[in-house]
Amino acid sequence: MIDWLSQQARSNPDKIALIFEHQVWSYTVLNQDAEKMARNLLASGIKPGQHIAVLASSSPDYLVLIHALIKLGAVLIPLNTRLTFEELSPLIELADVDYLIYSPAYYAVAAKLTQQKFSFTQITSSDRNPDQELPTAFAFENLQAIIYTSGTTGLPKGAMLTVANHFWSATASAYRLGLSTDDRWLLCLPLYHVGGLAIVLRSCLYGTAVILHDDFSPQEIAISIEYHAATMISLVPTMLNRFMGTGSAMLAKLRLILLGGGAASPQLIQESLAAGLPIISTYGLTEAASQVATSTLENVAQKFGSAGKPLNFTQVQIETSDGEVLPAGEIGEIVVSGPTVMGGYYQNSEATEAVLDDDRLRTGDIGYLDSDGDLWVLQRRSDLIISGGENIYPSEVESVLMRHPAIKEACVIGLEHPEWGQQVAAAIVFYQGKTISTESIQQHCRKSLAGYKIPRIIQFLDHFPRTASGKIVRNRLIQDFEQIFEDI
Repeated sequence: MIDWLSQQARSNPDKIALIFEHQVWSYTVLNQDAEKMARNLLASGIKPGQHIAVLASSSPDYLVLIHALIKLGAVLIPLNTRLTFEELSPLIELADVDYLIYSPAYYAVAAKLTQQKFSFTQITSSDRNPDQELPTAFAFENLQAIIYTSGTTGLPKGAMLTVANHFWSATASAYRLGLSTDDRWLLCLPLYHVGGLAIVLRSCLYGTAVILHDDFSPQEIAISIEYHAATMISLVPTMLNRFMGTGSAMLAKLRLILLGGGAASPQLIQESLAAGLPIISTYGLTEAASQVATSTLENVAQKFGSAGKPLNFTQVQIETSDGEVLPAGEIGEIVVSGPTVMGGYYQNSEATEAVLDDDRLRTGDIGYLDSDGDLWVLQRRSDLIISGGENIYPSEVESVLMRHPAIKEACVIGLEHPEWGQQVAAAIVFYQGKTISTESIQQHCRKSLAGYKIPRIIQFLDHFPRTASGKIVRNRLIQDFEQIFEDI
């Protein structure tokens, strides 16, 4: 089977595929760049099936690399650029990484991660074997990426997504969102997120254009929407909130705004609709190749907070912990099935068995289906914190906190925040006779954690509220934190 980029280069050779700043790539040029990079990678020793980690910010080179790895049949492992060496190192090991490709900005971290590495400069500045034939490795069953996703315990897990997962996700999304041959999807989500990767792949499948940004700046994106005639954008609530604070007139010119990556407050939705913004809410998972359920423009206005109906080919049921299917209106665990569901977590059969049951994904998220079949998500993954669209699992932060010799116990929770959705908070119990300042604790965390994981609010307690079995009552801690804010 021919890969999607090569097909578009044949069918739509002169059509715009990529826009970055003031540069434009047609499908022909983008395909030529991807083939050249694929040959350079092959000449450098990279083979089909190998695992290729990437540590880089969004750039045209990164987008070309995504397509080049598909042409080679190699597996992409996108790494979160906000993580520290200490956080990245076990991910490299867990994924059996063969090579690391990095951009110069991350040289210091990359240099310590693995022996086999290339900078983007090395694989773009030469043409080592221009006549080397590329393998015909593109197939639906090919593993395309291992994308790390967070849970509430243990290390992140690598969700295995195939070409087929992306195909069915892209197809279902087009049915729900509609598709125009003139669509231009403005991409400001990181390429290490499934939402960013999905935009690259589905736009190629559709034969539409990607307008790529290397970071999120409301002012720059507003200019880009006007200058490059963008029609679509994907945002997390934090991004939308920033737009609302700086003026959202340009967003109103879009065909649609896909809003996901955490629950948006009803106030934000109402303000957006009042400003004439074409908001469409969505609920998605890395383990299901992004979208699971997505609303329509009409549905958002009628049902604040609903994620809409499941996409075509995807089934959503609400079940008890024993697997009993619940009727409309009853709250339980959200269970997803269909062709977008991952094959499992790489090299983690225990975690896979905990969530996959006959290709049915037990999400751990809590919600219900109403009588119209619309999904309402009430709680995401138990104690998981989602701040600014980034997943943060408390156990990792707690582990770092308790490395400090003064800290006896730590409990990390997420508190509501008007801009970020949630912010990280920590309750601390010191060893008897010891104490340190909030600033010292944050500085301690900064050595091992990305900035967005560091607790912004810290309370010192004599002891934690616990159940009869000794478990910390996190909801009680959240209530105590909220009460403190009310009393201030």
